[in-house]
This record gives sequence, structure tokens and C-alpha cells, in this order.
Amino acid sequence: MNYEFFQFKNMKQIKLNGLFVWGIMLLTLASCDYLDIVPENVYTVDDMFADRYAAEKSLASCYWAIPRTGGNWNTNPGILGSLESILNKELREQAGMRIGLSEDNATSPVMNYWNSTDDGTRSVYAGIRDCNTFLDNIENVKDLPRREKDRMIAEAKLLKAYMHFQLIYFYGPICPLRTSPPVDESTQGVRAYREKIDDCFQYVLDLVNEVIESNALPSVITNQATEVGRFTQAAAWFIKAKVLVYWASPLFNGNTDYNNFLDHNDEPFFNQQYNSDRWTQAAEACKQAVAYCQENERFRLYDAADYIQLKPLSPEYLRIEVLRSAVTATFSVETIWSGTAHSLVLSQSSGGPQSECMPRLETSTSSTMPTPGRWSIPLQSVEWFYSSNGVPVNEDKEWLNGEDKKYENRFKVRVSDEAHQRQVQLGEQSASMNFDREPRFYSSLGFDRGKWYGSSYNNTPDNELDCLYPKARYREYSALGTGSNYNATGYWPKKLIQIRSFYVDPNTFYSFAMAWPEMRYADLLLLAAEALNESKTQPDNEVYQYIDQVRRRAGLEGVTDSWEKYAENASKPATKSGMRAIIQQERKIELAFEGQYHWDCRRWKTAPAELNRLVQGWTVTESDVNAYYQVSTVYTQKFSLRDYFMPVPESDMINNPQLIQNPGW
Repeated sequence: MNYEFFQFKNMKQIKLNGLFVWGIMLLTLASCDYLDIVPENVYTVDDMFADRYAAEKSLASCYWAIPRTGGNWNTNPGILGSLESILNKELREQAGMRIGLSEDNATSPVMNYWNSTDDGTRSVYAGIRDCNTFLDNIENVKDLPRREKDRMIAEAKLLKAYMHFQLIYFYGPICPLRTSPPVDESTQGVRAYREKIDDCFQYVLDLVNEVIESNALPSVITNQATEVGRFTQAAAWFIKAKVLVYWASPLFNGNTDYNNFLDHNDEPFFNQQYNSDRWTQAAEACKQAVAYCQENERFRLYDAADYIQLKPLSPEYLRIEVLRSAVTATFSVETIWSGTAHSLVLSQSSGGPQSECMPRLETSTSSTMPTPGRWSIPLQSVEWFYSSNGVPVNEDKEWLNGEDKKYENRFKVRVSDEAHQRQVQLGEQSASMNFDREPRFYSSLGFDRGKWYGSSYNNTPDNELDCLYPKARYREYSALGTGSNYNATGYWPKKLIQIRSFYVDPNTFYSFAMAWPEMRYADLLLLAAEALNESKTQPDNEVYQYIDQVRRRAGLEGVTDSWEKYAENASKPATKSGMRAIIQQERKIELAFEGQYHWDCRRWKTAPAELNRLVQGWTVTESDVNAYYQVSTVYTQKFSLRDYFMPVPESDMINNPQLIQNPGW
């Protein structure tokens, strides 16, 4: 099934505000060639810029073109593309799974953002072309005040920069579309060359700097009912920071693996000499972005003061709900940019993608599944999360050397007691690895016998300990359904379910509006920590302060204190390489299942070591507790050099002989 975190009732409709405004009709310039600018529909350029209302529709078409990187596993490569999350074998033909299993191809790309005309994965070049058309003609609009015109120009430039940037981390070297190609009878004007990776990044950076320097974007969106989803100055600063971090990262900075990947002048597309100054520039941009957010006071980490308690909660449950809401709360203070309309889910609707993340919490009497719950988390992702001491479970002294040998016995069954009844149902059995974990483990993951506060009409108001929980063993209510309706590993991504989404009865699940977190403040803080660590000879308090803010919100001690008290290698945070590993794991945990790891492991060049593996879960076909908690292999994952980037479609290679294909395709 092809779910999105927004469901359109008419594919020609778009909401420029991202959540509430319907009725702006999309003016797309349909084309088979990503550089062809001649539209075949009835609209003319003059029509598109005849007045203020028409110009707003034209800007909406530019926003519409952004790749659908919301929670749709068939349009966002990041969701399943590195098997951070998976689907069961009956759904292995879904586009995201095919990318994760290295089954993409150049003849018919699984997700084609290069030249596609499909609504699901529209050509990004077509969107860039729309931005160029907008910038070429916006000055012709007579009834548009100068201030609004300047803002829209800045938005179009930032959209253009952002889409170029996305093409870079999708495909590597690209053909920057700086201006609209000439309209003539020949095809020479649209036969562009792919350019060196440094030139591509520089062009994006120049555009973003133009936008920031213009100061034409608002600091915040003040009218939530009409403008949510439009870019702000904070989004521009975030994009600049992220662009520079990516440019400084090993995949794009001195990558000798691509020494034979040559352009039309027989020169390497990728720079072959590592440039440490790039990290210095990235660190400065990250600090400036953080400073802007702090000065603005609108963007910060979501915390307990922001969470509205409908019922009194214990500190343990309050923290779990706060951590969930940081990702899913509508208009969260943590969200710098929530994406455009296609990144969202309609309010109060039955089914949809959130139901794919949701297990059944009691027996259903309906013949249809209220929540298929097929979005599955493999054990490798589960093990990312820290112990309750705030360090990796394979580095925690208590887990490694304690009398109960927690790490060695993490797959064995354990009975929950009163000390753990807020995490695992009292008296029930679950895997040992589900006990004594950090709060983000319980806010991010649902699992067999794991307590699930919220999401049900059946929560007892007087006693939070009576909240429901999945029973996931074979023939239990959270387990195998009919056909493909089952979870493959025994873990669900709880963090992706809006805090107000709930079962109204055992047979009906309602999803409430959720904005996909395209850019959030925690991500920016961790980018800042990473860039600063890489720019210094060894980490210091400036590095620690950014990562520790994220850890503190999660109820953990700071990095240096945690490793000194609880880790076998107490000095790990004091070394550059040690801190690099810590920051990378922190990003895996904090941004889990949001589609960031797919790109992170590539830009870090850790993918070959991490993505050639057995993808495993519990044996979900077993009803006996000891048999259920046996590790079972669901897939065998492979990663090679070609998988760093998506293939340029073969059709474009034929239409434009000047193009050079990515290595391995």
C-alpha cells in the first residue's frame, strides 16, 4: 500500500500553509524531460503571474515539488532504505524495501526524483524549473506589495537551493539548473553536464546565503491557520548548517573511493583532498543557526512545560510522553520546518500510516484490522538505545560485568517486577533487553508486554499503571493478522504516533494531525556538536554543551559524567574519534525512524560496515514465550559502493548522451 503522511482528495490541490488551507490549485508544468520548460497545458506564463492570487498559486507549485520525504515508505528513501525500519516479507516489494535490499536499477528506478512525472515522486528538476519560472516573472505582478514580493522571491530561492541539495544527497554530482534553459527548436539547450560535487554544493550555499542576507523571510510563522509550511529565516539557517555539514562529511570531502568517477573533462567529480576547513565553516554555520533560534525564542527543545497533561502523570510517564510529543505535536516549538502539505496526515481519520505504526492493544471483534501495525523495527535499531545509565548497552559496566550479565543475557526472558512496572506489565515476561533502558527507548518503541500509555479510550484515569500493552506472541491480539497484517520483528515505532491518536473502541483507530519533522531543533544541536568535534583537535565543553542539551531533555546525565561513571572506557568522550562515535549514536537514537539515519550512515561512510548484515527480530510465529524470544533472521542486507547514490534513469542517459552514470549502475 502507498501511504503518505498526508492524503490528498485531489492531486491538483495543494495547501501552501501545510495543514489547514485548501483550495490553492496547483499549476504544474507537465513534462517528460526534466529540463524542458515548455508546458503542454492551457496555462501560460502570463496567466501564472496575472495577479497576486495567481502568483501565490505559482509559489504553491514550487512548494509542491519538494520530494515527499514524509512518512511514506514508497516516496521517502530514508524510511526503509537502510532497513532501520522494515516491513514483513509479504511487503518486500514495496519501493522502500527494494531500496533497502539493494534492488534498485537504472532502467526503472524504484524512486525516481530525477525525471519522474509520477505524482508520488515528481521530478525535482521540474520543481526547480518552476522556481526559475517564478523568479523570472514575479516582478511582473502589479498588485503584489514589495515586502510580500521580496518574501516570495526569498522562498523561491530557498526552495531552489533545498531541492538542489536534496538532489545532491540523492544522486551525488548533479546538473545545477541555475537559470531556465533557452526555448528553441534544438535540444542542445537542455543537454546539461553533471558538475563537480564542490561546484554543486557551492551553488546551493550561494543561494542560501542570498536568502539569509536578504532578511526577507519572517522570523516565525505567526498565522498558523494560513501559512504553516512556508519557509522562515530559521529554516534558511538550518539548511545552511546542514548543507555545510554534508559538504564537510567524508562522503563529499576527500572521497578517494570515487577517484575513477570522472566528468566530461576526465577530472574526478569528487574532490580527492580532504579539506578540514569545511568542518570549521560548518561549525560556524551551526552555531549561527542555533544562536538565531535562541534569540528568536520560538525554536527550542520541546519540554515538560510544553506538554498539556490531560491526566496527572508520574515523572516517568511524563518524560516518555514529552519525548513522543517533541516529534509528533502539532506546531511544536521544536519544529523549525514541518514540510509541505504532502508531509502531513489528515486530522481525525481512520487508518493511514499511523495505523501502520500502531499495534492492537486489545482483542478486535471486527473482520477488518483497525491497525495493521506492519511498520517493524529490527533488533539492530533497538540496540542503538542506551541503557538507563545513558551509555551504549555494550559499553555499560553494569550490563557487561554485573552478576546478572545483562548484555550477555539480553535476549533471555525476564519477569517484570514493581520496580519496572511502568515499562513492562507487572508479572509478565519480556526480553531482558526491554528492561533498564533510557526513556527514549520507551517513548520510541512499542513491544510485547511493554506498557503503552495513551492511544486508547480504555486508559483508567485514576491509575496510569492500568494502561494497556501489546500482547505480540502468535495468536495473541497484537500478533499475526490475516495476510500481510503483522509486525515482522515484535517492535513498533511508537514515536511516530501522534499523542492524541487513539482507539475509540477495540475496532476503530483514529489518527490526529501530525507534521513530519523535516527540520527540528534537536537535529540542529547534534549537527552543531558533530561539526564542532570535527573542527577541533579534541572535544571540549563547547562540543559537549550541544549534545548534553539533547541528553538532558531525555533524562540523562551529560556525556562526560555518564561515561566516567558507567562506561568501561571512561575516557571515550575525551578523544575526537570517541566523541565522533558518541555523537553518531546519539543521532541514531534521537532521530530514530525519522529517515535521517539513511543519509547519515552514507555521508559518514559507515554504511559498508553497518549495512552488510542479518536483519533480525523475534520469532513472531511462535506462541511459547521462550520460543518467541529467539532471534530470527528476516532479511540479509547488502551494501556496496553503488548504493551510496541512486541511479540516473537510463531514459535520461539516452536522451542526454552528455550525462555520466553513477558508479555501479
